[in-house]
Amino acid sequence: MAVVSVSGVSRTLERVTDELLHEVDEQPRNKSLAKRVAVMTLSAALVLVVGGVAIAALFLNSVRGAYEDSVNVIPESDGVEGHEQPDAVTRTETGEDGEDIEVPDDQLNILLIGSDAGGGSGEDENVPWLPNAGRADAMMLVHIPHDRESVYMMSIMRDTWVPIPGHGEAKINAALSFGEGAEYAQAAVENMFGVPIDHVAAVDMQGFQGLVAEMGGVTVDSPVAFTSRDGYQFQAGPQHMNESQALSFVRERRAFSDGDYQRVQNQQAFMRGVIEDVATPQTLSNPARVHSMVSGFSPHMSVDSRLADGGYVADLGWELRNIRGGDIETFTLPNLGTGRAGSESIVVADWDAIEEAGEAMREGSFDEFAAQQ
Repeated sequence: MAVVSVSGVSRTLERVTDELLHEVDEQPRNKSLAKRVAVMTLSAALVLVVGGVAIAALFLNSVRGAYEDSVNVIPESDGVEGHEQPDAVTRTETGEDGEDIEVPDDQLNILLIGSDAGGGSGEDENVPWLPNAGRADAMMLVHIPHDRESVYMMSIMRDTWVPIPGHGEAKINAALSFGEGAEYAQAAVENMFGVPIDHVAAVDMQGFQGLVAEMGGVTVDSPVAFTSRDGYQFQAGPQHMNESQALSFVRERRAFSDGDYQRVQNQQAFMRGVIEDVATPQTLSNPARVHSMVSGFSPHMSVDSRLADGGYVADLGWELRNIRGGDIETFTLPNLGTGRAGSESIVVADWDAIEEAGEAMREGSFDEFAAQQ
């Protein structure tokens, strides 16, 4: 690290000031006074800038350290035998010579898994590497276009019946019980949509409960009115929830005639509420609060090795700095309703919709696909 001498900086400032004032035609006393004022002003500005940068760097390093020390890393694997990751998505741009050229699209596709102890539909869904040894309770494909101006969170019903490489057909969340990490779930989703999954992140619902507590509650726009099995009454529309209410809100399914379908919508509404409440100037400009949220939430996350790098996450956060609640779209991947596969109750995949979604991601028109849902 380069070391800057304060006295050297002062001499440099004084020399620069002398040069700036050399052309000024005034009395020596006035010139001397002007020079001293200029040096003092520039020195004060330097102290403020250097001090501000130092404080910001210390804060960012502290947050990065808290994240990297606490977040769990999903076990690495050599991939899935017989499965090849789809080719990276490209887009066409006009080169300097006016010719069309293919360039990397730079879109990001993240498989987001919500885990919750007791939330699965079978004992085999227990996944040791998920936080708190929970189960895959919710799955979302988070699509971030190359322009980083929007985020799409597409829920995949956890009982969707799909091919899992090397294991025949099964519920999509069963893929998490195969292998050492998330490689089979990643392969299954890549096979579905024909696009690479860049990252995998698993979040414990109880971690969200702690985050809500740290935020002092969260405002959620509930799609419907209902009473949870915990006895909480939720009205349709926006309402402020504490951590216990929020956890009950995202867990409930028995209160609805369509069970998981409504619960998925509630989970989407909760995610929107958290993002909208966190991405406010009041929160992001409070270093102590940000540090507390990061250090408290990270232990409830499992991520791939690249997402475990605080510097990479900070860079991605900077790319998404202009995202607000209105820029985040949430919806559920269309399906053909429920059915049976042997003795199992399943959600029947709509392969036409899946193909359309994959094509939209490859062509950069996912906003149009999402608008139709």
